[in-house]
Amino acid sequence: MQNEINTTLTALKQGKTILYPTDTVWGIGCDATNFEAIEAIFKLKKRDETKALICLVSDFKMLEQYVENIPEVAYDILKYANKPTTIIYDKPIRVSENLIAADNTLAIRVVREGFANKLIRKLRKPLVSTSANVSGEPTPKSFKEISDHILKGVDYVVNLQNVKSGSQPSSIIKISNDGMVKVIRE
Repeated sequence: MQNEINTTLTALKQGKTILYPTDTVWGIGCDATNFEAIEAIFKLKKRDETKALICLVSDFKMLEQYVENIPEVAYDILKYANKPTTIIYDKPIRVSENLIAADNTLAIRVVREGFANKLIRKLRKPLVSTSANVSGEPTPKSFKEISDHILKGVDYVVNLQNVKSGSQPSSIIKISNDGMVKVIRE
């Protein structure tokens, strides 16, 4: 797996898009600070740029580097969540502007283990993560279900097709700086 992390890291540093196993489903990703790579993902997915993408961080320390003010309740939710949980935060910082939603929010998930965690730790930046499908089509539950359009459209496919990632997208919760919590997707 270490060779695959190094090869993928090189692709990311060159501004390329990747197809990789996350803690939930196979995802399309790139460096979350790279404007052009993020544009390429929107184009590949045929996704409206007003629909924001998720990004992944490796731990709370990294999360704190990319969100201006993390509400205390977010730590409790993440600590006790029994499945991967993405939280939408107010006032993200240090990421590409085309990753930030019109209401100045960003969806971020802390990935605690696996290939994605190791990759993010090596990159030392958040990774964009969006399901490996064209917008509006079903989310592939395994590598075998990913369409040729996506496979041929990314710059690099991580060679870990046999690695089992989850088959369900994460829960999504919106937490505003005033402490309001809203479940978007269970």
